[in-house]
Amino acid sequence: MTTANLLDFDLAGLAAFCERLGEKRFRAVQLFRWIHQKGASRFDDMTDLARSLREKLPAVCEIRPLKVMAQQASTDGTIKWLFDVGDGNAVEAVFIPEDDRGTLCVSSQAGCAVGCRFCSTGHQGFSRNLSTGEIVAQLWFAEHFLRKHLKTSERVISNVVMMGMGEPLQNYSALVPALRVMLDDHGYGLSRRRVTVSTSGVVPMMDRLAQDVPVALAVSLHAPNDALRDNLVPLNRKYPLAELMAACGRYLPAAPRDFITFEYCMLDGVNDQPEHAQQLLALIRGHSPYYSGPAVPCKINLIPFNPFPDSGLRCSARPTVLAFAETLNAAGIVTTVRKTRGDDIDAACGQLAGDVLDRTNAAQRMAQRRTTDTRPVHVVRRNG
Repeated sequence: MTTANLLDFDLAGLAAFCERLGEKRFRAVQLFRWIHQKGASRFDDMTDLARSLREKLPAVCEIRPLKVMAQQASTDGTIKWLFDVGDGNAVEAVFIPEDDRGTLCVSSQAGCAVGCRFCSTGHQGFSRNLSTGEIVAQLWFAEHFLRKHLKTSERVISNVVMMGMGEPLQNYSALVPALRVMLDDHGYGLSRRRVTVSTSGVVPMMDRLAQDVPVALAVSLHAPNDALRDNLVPLNRKYPLAELMAACGRYLPAAPRDFITFEYCMLDGVNDQPEHAQQLLALIRGHSPYYSGPAVPCKINLIPFNPFPDSGLRCSARPTVLAFAETLNAAGIVTTVRKTRGDDIDAACGQLAGDVLDRTNAAQRMAQRRTTDTRPVHVVRRNG
């Protein structure tokens, strides 16, 4: 008989599981705290559980961690783990320490089916969705590994960003319970402001997230017009900018912050020109041919592109990035340039690739797209 993985349950799910075993709800709370607050993996260690329950649990359930295949530490303190998720697949998670926070970047899928041109995960293709337990296990391992490493009983991870491998909103049924575990005071007790879901624009699921568990939202924008975004983010062909921007506006009333974060990967000669900055301003304000509606309160995060083989793209020059940011800031749009972290261990934005048994033939599809896609990208090559 297959045993249940307790990492798959949010507190409500664990309470229902305990009820099926003939146990009361408070036993679920005890179990939940032992697992997530104390990092316990053995029922014998859960000393305040009734002995009868401790003896009952191993036959019907387990706490199933992910196997760590590799760990790499960057010179800047960033740590990347490669987790085995079975069947030839491995996913990556990254811890980014800063003076005022500790951020864990978590994966939601083995690979990604969206296929953004600037993302190495997309170039690897897609194998499968992760389970709730596989998503939570990344946080469970990292939090308690770091506590032991730093010799502290205090919480180390203060922020979680669903920005690792995969499109989180295409794995919605597993994502929502995982978010609830992160937010639960009996679990990791994270603030909704400190848990961020990043999406390339799965509009229907953005609307559902606003109703089910409205955490902070980051939208991978990367282009200010549909023709360019169609090329860089293929999902735009299904949910174009007009639909995406309207969905952002609908999300805000439920959001823990009064703005949406737009992520914009700076690509040399592709989307980094002064006219692109002006088009982006028009889009945000609702004065664009691609979106005419209420302005969307936002912050913009400019991300230096991290090159990888076969992308056919280059990172914008630093002066170009700063000039782009200055145009937006001068217009009253709070704009930051993301500091690159962990690039010496391929842990920076867009570099996570893991090891995926691709079921989507991504390499062949992308090679074909590069040779047959005639939509204009207007790449401008520069010397130097």
